[in-house]
Amino acid sequence: MALENVVGEAPLQEHLKQFLLVLSVALGVAAASRSFSRFRDIPYTLLLVIVGLILALLDVRLINVPPEVTLFIFLPPLLLKTALDLNWSLVKHDITIVFLCSTIGVFLTITGVTITLTSLTEISPLIALLAGASLSATAPAPITALFGRLGVNQRLVALTDGENLFSVAIAIGAFVLVMDLPTDLNFASINLIPILENVAKLAGIGLVMGGIIGLIFSYLIHRSDLRFIGRSLLLVASYGTYLLTEELGGSGVVAVIVTGFILGTYGVSEMNPHKKEVLSEFLGFVAFLVNSIVFLLIGDKINFSNLGDNLYPILIGIVTVLITRAIAIYGTTYFGNQLGYSNIKLSEQTVLWWSGLRGSISIALALSVPIVLVQSQTLEAVVFGVVLFTLLVQGLSSKWLLKRLGFLYEEHLQEKYLQLIARTVALKQILTHLNEEEMTQRWEVDPRFHQYRNCVEEELKRLEKEIEDYTNQNPSLKQVANEQLKRELIAMETGIYSAFVQSGLLSDPPPLLLPEVLQDRA
Repeated sequence: MALENVVGEAPLQEHLKQFLLVLSVALGVAAASRSFSRFRDIPYTLLLVIVGLILALLDVRLINVPPEVTLFIFLPPLLLKTALDLNWSLVKHDITIVFLCSTIGVFLTITGVTITLTSLTEISPLIALLAGASLSATAPAPITALFGRLGVNQRLVALTDGENLFSVAIAIGAFVLVMDLPTDLNFASINLIPILENVAKLAGIGLVMGGIIGLIFSYLIHRSDLRFIGRSLLLVASYGTYLLTEELGGSGVVAVIVTGFILGTYGVSEMNPHKKEVLSEFLGFVAFLVNSIVFLLIGDKINFSNLGDNLYPILIGIVTVLITRAIAIYGTTYFGNQLGYSNIKLSEQTVLWWSGLRGSISIALALSVPIVLVQSQTLEAVVFGVVLFTLLVQGLSSKWLLKRLGFLYEEHLQEKYLQLIARTVALKQILTHLNEEEMTQRWEVDPRFHQYRNCVEEELKRLEKEIEDYTNQNPSLKQVANEQLKRELIAMETGIYSAFVQSGLLSDPPPLLLPEVLQDRA
């Protein structure tokens, strides 16, 4: 019996060693990307892909994770965090365009990839459809990771994340439907009625389950006193929602997104600011951990010989994906702007187009196709090739594009501008203190008091003039000033509520009012 236990534990220990190795390498690369200045402008997820590619070239394979396990382990927390953090008050102003962009984008990608691959290569219709469905799921995480650090406006972040959420849900649903089609597919014999019924079933069960679970967990998380209970409930909400909905025959992706929306709107948003920050940081760490492992494994799974044998269909896939996404983004937003549904600038449309990276979801979907299926290796090569192009070419050029389109300011200029604002705020508080009645009565006879006060007033005027000059020379910095003012006001509101709690007048701070009010006035 003891010998059986030892034999049974050996594979488990080996798997644990492999997992810890992957975790160590992933976190090491992610930490290095923030520690060395030359790597800070590159999203850490792209560095992980590059490291994975190097390991693949050296034929060092870290761990073999089944694709279905990849989706189950990594997808729920990433979806929940994106849905939870998404600024729905911003998205709701462009919800029609965001939904249409994602829906039309998925449809055009599947259609375009299918037509070009079947027309220009010998790839079968079913494999072409599977490739199109796999590549229709966007993954802008490497670019949106730069958005927050480089000061890109929140509306563009919300548009990118919102379009990504919808496209992932629709793409995975489309892939599931295509997998049910016969291997000897003939487009003329396709019956749309069962397909539409299946779509309604997947979406309907997902919406219902996501809504029910979202409301339940909103209630539980809002009333949980201990921090670790709230964190545990978030994990249960992500994985439990996904698993339960999939077991009932619905779309786990749709359910998790709906749950995240409800939690973000009614659950976490109504908590006191400190508790909300704790839960947000925890889910952020989980997403960071998951992203680190996923993007390292993307590079590690590359089969270079397979890519080399399928360069032509890969090139066709890259061109088709870029063109279909351009049509979806520019076409939809143009008509949306003309009809008054949105007001998305051309520069914002370009960023939305270029941020349509493909990543772990596309690869997991492609790898989930049975190996016995004819041309499955070709499918993997096309998807891997397109994913590599989008990650390395589009991902690494994203900062350059943002600068060219005017979304980024010179970093030293922005830093200097914010320093001027901070000094102005500090001097205004000092001047207010010097002008208090108690101070004037106490030091009025001392000439140094008046000298100090005059000095502060003169320096304050100089700083205000310098800020005005900066703004006139660089009009784009006005957005930075607006964001800074919002943060100051929200911080002031938070501080006042905390003072009421500390004095015992309130047991818990009420939900913040200014974030929603200021957004509605924007």
